[in-house]
Amino acid sequence: MPEIQEIVAVDDELVTAFERLTPQLSSSNPPPSRDALAAIVASEASVLFAARDDVGRIVGSLTLAVFRIPTGLRAWIEDVVVDESARGQGIGALLNQAAIERARQLGCTTVDLTSRPSREAANRLYQRLGFVPRDTNVYRYQL
Repeated sequence: MPEIQEIVAVDDELVTAFERLTPQLSSSNPPPSRDALAAIVASEASVLFAARDDVGRIVGSLTLAVFRIPTGLRAWIEDVVVDESARGQGIGALLNQAAIERARQLGCTTVDLTSRPSREAANRLYQRLGFVPRDTNVYRYQL
């Protein structure tokens, strides 16, 4: 059974795992450096989760961003990735469930995420977990 853990320290294994996982998530962004991972782990605004397989290898990750706005404490799930070799084993669901529970513990009132329509399996997963599409547009301003 895969194990989900909240990352509290950065080590060589984590850096190497992100070097392997990040290209599976994004072809346009390089893997985070050790310092970038340390900043994520140290930040009060984010929680980094990792999934380990039966032999203890990191095979997935998810970042939960938490922020306060005038209407409450909110959470946003970002950069969910499961290694190609470990897909279809429920790891994505476990990562998301851990993030949802952590958001609940922190007192968040909602958890949001986005997913490209082409990621059909991911979209089915999110709907099975209880996420519902919102009647909204998502915009991005490139800096």
